[in-house]
Amino acid sequence: MSPVHKEGAPSTDPDQLHDQFNEVWGNPRGWKALTIVNHTSIGLRFLVTGGVFFLIGGLLAMLIRTQLALPGYELMEPDVYNQVFTMHGTVMMFLFAVPMMEGLAVYLIPKMLGARDLVFPRLSALGYFCYLFGGIILLSSIFLDVAPKAGWFMYTPLSSAAHTPGVNSDFWLLGITFVEISAVSAGVELVVSILRTRASGMALHKMPIYAWYILVMAMMIVVGFPPLILGSILLELERAAGMPFFDVARGGDPLLWQHLFWLFGHPEVYIIFLPGAGIVSTLIPVFCQRPLVGYRWVVLGVLTTGFISFGLWVHHMFTVGIPQLAQAFFSAASMLVAIPTGIQVFAWLATLWLGRPVYRVPMLWLVGFLIVFVAGGLTGVMLALVPFDWQVHDTHFVVAHMHYVLVGGMFFPLMAGLYYWLPHFSGRMPSEKLGRWGFWLFFIGFNLTFLIMHWTGLIGMPRRVYTYDTGLGWDMPNLVSSIGSFIMSIGVATILLDIVLHFRFGVAAPKNPWNADTLEWATSLPPSAYNFISLPEVRDRHPLWKDPDLPDSIARGEHALTVIDHGRRETWGVDPLTGNVREVVHLPGNSWLPFVASLFLAMLCLSLLNKTYMLAIIATLAALIVLFRWSWVNGAHPGAAPDAKTQPGEPPLHSRTFDGPGLWGMGVTLLANGALYLSLLFGWFYLWTVSPDWQVPDRSLNGWLMLASALLLSVGTFGLHQVIRRLRAGDIRRLLPNLALLAGLAFMQSATLLWLLLTAGLEPKATAHDAIIFVMLAYSLIHCTLAAVLTALQAWRVSYGYVGEQAPYEPIVVEQLWLYNLGVLWTSYVAIVLFPATWGAA
Repeated sequence: MSPVHKEGAPSTDPDQLHDQFNEVWGNPRGWKALTIVNHTSIGLRFLVTGGVFFLIGGLLAMLIRTQLALPGYELMEPDVYNQVFTMHGTVMMFLFAVPMMEGLAVYLIPKMLGARDLVFPRLSALGYFCYLFGGIILLSSIFLDVAPKAGWFMYTPLSSAAHTPGVNSDFWLLGITFVEISAVSAGVELVVSILRTRASGMALHKMPIYAWYILVMAMMIVVGFPPLILGSILLELERAAGMPFFDVARGGDPLLWQHLFWLFGHPEVYIIFLPGAGIVSTLIPVFCQRPLVGYRWVVLGVLTTGFISFGLWVHHMFTVGIPQLAQAFFSAASMLVAIPTGIQVFAWLATLWLGRPVYRVPMLWLVGFLIVFVAGGLTGVMLALVPFDWQVHDTHFVVAHMHYVLVGGMFFPLMAGLYYWLPHFSGRMPSEKLGRWGFWLFFIGFNLTFLIMHWTGLIGMPRRVYTYDTGLGWDMPNLVSSIGSFIMSIGVATILLDIVLHFRFGVAAPKNPWNADTLEWATSLPPSAYNFISLPEVRDRHPLWKDPDLPDSIARGEHALTVIDHGRRETWGVDPLTGNVREVVHLPGNSWLPFVASLFLAMLCLSLLNKTYMLAIIATLAALIVLFRWSWVNGAHPGAAPDAKTQPGEPPLHSRTFDGPGLWGMGVTLLANGALYLSLLFGWFYLWTVSPDWQVPDRSLNGWLMLASALLLSVGTFGLHQVIRRLRAGDIRRLLPNLALLAGLAFMQSATLLWLLLTAGLEPKATAHDAIIFVMLAYSLIHCTLAAVLTALQAWRVSYGYVGEQAPYEPIVVEQLWLYNLGVLWTSYVAIVLFPATWGAA
């Protein structure tokens, strides 16, 4: 038993203690509900918003199937059809699938891990509002008749200004980039929360299996989404500023877009699948009433799947003319990924075989998942064969395969989880009768729609066509598919009706209604804002099976961290591996800052769409001011922790240590940032070696000035490291002047970068060569200036006493950014100064 864990009678009456916790953790109503940062509310908002986007995407799909039901039928004009087709894929992939799975994880992860909230609650709120506003901006294009129409994959040159001259593609590029901010922020949030805020004693190998799936998913988002963000930025720069990244005539290459898109797009498939598989691995043991077979093998399979998925992106590009050796490699890798997925499938089947499954509504969806997803996996292996892929690549066979994998791997498990956790959301049990009707209508309709579509593709029907002639053998299969889609939509309507009625007429749920083993069922139904009034010690993978009375003892306040009179929101900070308690993490409360920051970011997005660049600059500055204010009321600031004392036997507050969650948050954020930079570096070397008309100007960059800037940054980074070394030793003498001096040096170094950028004589509109150099230098300039500002803020915080011997860890967080900038600037120097010299190019 850990020294901070206590047993016995609570020091206060449980009802009184709950009232005290509600005063600190409670959610306001009315307009102030926009200030809520609690993960339960934010997770539910993600789920409801994602559900609305799903219904919109489904309506667009019905328009597509109605258009294709009969040969020569014209419900929509070709231009409108292209908009509907593009928006259907965009909504389902970007506004429904990933946000829905992230939202469920945001809701569940703290509860499953025995924590009171996610580690960065305001980041979760910012992510939600960015998702909401980005989705609204994107969908508004439909009603304005300027929706994107180049396909949800936005291939260049079709999406370039020459072929799509209006704002259609700009809506996609800016709206999706806005939404991706939400996805990456949630990814950072989930990674750090899973690693650093669990129940006392919950080691990594004792975590619920769902947490492993979400950890891998979140890491994949952190690494996999930045390539698409970069691609969107580059394409928008090409459209708005004329920089030719994808224009062959000026040294670009449209295939670079495909590489960047699928560097995101194929991991995206597994980002969607893994949380669904996590739901399956969580629910099957509950309905079989036995532990999951092969827990360690499943974890290994999940980790391997996440790793291998990043090596498969080119299998979407087998028909673009890549070398045969690359085709062979990516074909083999595409088949290899079936092995870790197969491990998981056999673990599920073994658990079903050894248990006694009870076929309630959630189990029906799980069985449907196994049938549909395995079928999709088999057609995936077929498509991994290059000759077969050549034959069916642009046909409805691929459409059918994609829906079997994505709907089978994501929607079926999501519905199983939704029915399973409905009592958690509402405190009521779902209807078995309506639930079964909904399942069978959807299951039959889905297979009618997409099973027949394999045959439609094999007999030659191409994808992305808005109509077709009769007599080609496609008439009957398309009619059957369209009828199936209407049956499927009736199933969705039945499920929706069931959920709505259940909130009003459902039977009250008992405690732990499914006899589950994980901690989310130890909360009240529905849960309070703080999840657990006392935090238990957990050293078993199935805590509620080991101790069925645990929910009651938690509610009586018989465990740890029950003091609330200091007014702080607290949860444990633990060692990432062992789960042993290391600090008390104090969490920020409700705030307008996330909502206001997201409003300014939305204003920035709209300003760029309308090309009102002065307003865009104002919105950017306003957003930065709000974000800097956000960072100011933090750590040892009285508004963040007015009382820094902890109870006897408890560890210190995280802001009084050298290893708070902010350090981990910065590290994971820089990992995402590094993925974006490496994608840019990949683009530089790709164009240099592959672009058919790569052009190297006669003049050269001032390498000496760039070298001087890198040396200045090296000196500053070394100086900051020495300051932090003395701070760790307890020496705070000259901390303020040293940080101020380093901030001045950082501003000087940023000025040299700006001087280099202004005097380099670059012509970024003339050649892709100069355009990429311009983006690389601008990237370093922005990050180095940010490091200078943050270092100056640290010096200012020292003067207020918010940073010092008692609160030392903020400068360590800033040091990570300095080190990152140093690595980026030296790498850029090698890439754009030394590398061309080795090729004899000036």
